[in-house]
Amino acid sequence: MIDITPVAAGQILASAREGGMEGLSLRIAIERREDGRFHYVMGFDEHPREGDQTFESAGVPVVMDPVSIGLGQGMMLDFVELDGRMEFIFLNPNDPGYRPPAD
Repeated sequence: MIDITPVAAGQILASAREGGMEGLSLRIAIERREDGRFHYVMGFDEHPREGDQTFESAGVPVVMDPVSIGLGQGMMLDFVELDGRMEFIFLNPNDPGYRPPAD
């Protein structure tokens, strides 16, 4: 499955509260582009579709379509500081552009 770090979960849940979307699932979608790179999209979704898989990670309800589940197997979603700004990042070993973080 996909793991959400506690820091990312806190930010997701805070965003849901602030936006009046508490209780909605976080939809994560992964698309393989023509050049092989992965493109990631996420947002709150109140209408799961046929074939979607739902699960919970770090207290966040998540919904994904079967293709995204396959592309994201073993992925981690984190919320980190990059260039002085806090950003969500997808650490996905299946992504051809994936580079493990340096310690």
